[in-house]
Amino acid sequence: MNSTLIIIFQLLLSLSILVVLHELGHFLAAKYFGTKVEKFYLFFNPGFSLFKKKIGETEYGVGWLPLGGYVKIAGMIDESMDKDFLDREPQPWEFRSKPAWQRLIIMLGGVIVNILLAIVIYIGLSYAYGEQLVPMNSLKGGLQIVHPALKEAGLKTGDKILKINNEPVTYANVVDPKLISAKTVEVERNGETKEINFPVNFIEKLVESKSKGHKVLTSIRFPFIVDKTASKVNEGKLQKGDQIVSINGQPAEYLDQIKPLLEQNKNKEIEAGIIRNGQPQTVQLHVDENGKLGIQLNGNYKEWEKRGYLKVETKEYSFLEAIPAGLKRTKETFLSYIDQLKMIFNPKTGAYKGVGGFISIAKIFPDTWDWGRFWTITAFLSIMLAVLNVLPIPALDGGHAMFTIYEMITGRKPSEKFLEYAQMIGFFLLLALVLLVNGNDIIKHFFK
Repeated sequence: MNSTLIIIFQLLLSLSILVVLHELGHFLAAKYFGTKVEKFYLFFNPGFSLFKKKIGETEYGVGWLPLGGYVKIAGMIDESMDKDFLDREPQPWEFRSKPAWQRLIIMLGGVIVNILLAIVIYIGLSYAYGEQLVPMNSLKGGLQIVHPALKEAGLKTGDKILKINNEPVTYANVVDPKLISAKTVEVERNGETKEINFPVNFIEKLVESKSKGHKVLTSIRFPFIVDKTASKVNEGKLQKGDQIVSINGQPAEYLDQIKPLLEQNKNKEIEAGIIRNGQPQTVQLHVDENGKLGIQLNGNYKEWEKRGYLKVETKEYSFLEAIPAGLKRTKETFLSYIDQLKMIFNPKTGAYKGVGGFISIAKIFPDTWDWGRFWTITAFLSIMLAVLNVLPIPALDGGHAMFTIYEMITGRKPSEKFLEYAQMIGFFLLLALVLLVNGNDIIKHFFK
C-alpha cells in the first residue's frame, strides 16, 4: 500500500474510533437517564447520508463530511440548530426536562469516555509492549541534538540532559516531549554542568523548523556498527558487526561524526579504521556520489549495550502492574498537553503559529503500519479531544457544561433563546477556527 494511503487510513481509523466512542459517551449517559436520542452519526451529513438505518427511536448513520460526528438528543439545542421543540411543552423524555446534574453528566459523557479510552490504551500498551528505557547517565557519547531550534537555544551534540525546568531527567529516549515546554535546561557537557535558558519564543522556532521537515528533536547517538551491506559499493569489504571508528585518521565512531566526512569525500576512496572481532583494522572504502557507503546499520540497543554505549532497562508488566503504569502515562500525557495549550494562548511564545488541522494530525502518523505507534497516537489524540471539548466555548461540551454549572450554582436556568444565540455564536467561532487551522496547514505545507 502507498505510504500516503497508509497515513490517511490510519488518520481516518483513529478519528473514527475517537468520534464514535466520544459520541457513545453522550449516548449512553442520555439513555441511562431516560433521554431520547434521535440520531447517532459518524461524520456530518448536511444534505444527505452515506448510510442510515433507524433502530428503535434512534437513526444511526454515516455522513459524508469527515469533520467529527454527533448525537442528536431530543430537547437540546445543538449543532443541528433544530428549534421546533421550543414551540411545545417539555416532554419527560427530553433533555431540557432533566435535572441539571443529569444534563451535566450527559454533556460530559463524551469527555469522560475519551479519558477512559486513553487509560485503557496506555494500560494495553504497557502490558503488550512494556518499556525499553535508556538511562541518560548511561550514554557514553551523550545525545545527538538534531533539531536546529535546540542548537540555536544552546544545546550541543554530546550533551547529557540532566534537568528540564528544574525537574530531573532520567531517561534519554523519552526526553523530546519534555523539551517542547522547556524554559531552562541543565546539561552535562565535557564533564561540567551547565544551565541553558531557552528563549521565550523557543516553541515558535520549533514550529517554524518543523514546517521545514525537522520532526525529531534529539536522538541517542548512533554508533556506526555494520548490520549488512545494502548495495554493491563496498560489498565484501565490511562484515556484520564491524564498527567504523575513524575516517582518514579522524576519530569518527558515531553516525553524526561520519556523515559530514563522507559528504566531503563523495566519489572518493577513504581509509576507514574499524574494529572487527575486537581487533583494530583499516579498510579502503568507496564513497558514492550521494556521500553513502551503502551500509545498513545495526540499531539494536542491546548490541550497543554490549559495546558499552548505553544501558537498557527493560520493563515488562503483568496485567495488574500495567494498570498503574497506564494511569501514570495518561497523567503525564494530559499534563504535557495542558502545558502546550497554555503556550498556545501566550502570544509571546509564538506557539499559536504551530496550530494545525488535519494535515498536521496526519503527519504525526508513520508511513508504515505500526500498531504500537498507532495506538500511542490515538491515546494522545483522545486526551487532546477531551481537553479541547471542555473548553468553555458555546457549541462545545464545555460550553454546555458551563451554562449548566451556572444554573446549578445560581438556581437560574439560561433562557432557551439565550442558549440558541450562544450556540449560533459558538458554531461560527468553531467554523472559523476550523478554517483557520486548516488554512494554516495548507500555507505551511504547500506554500512555504
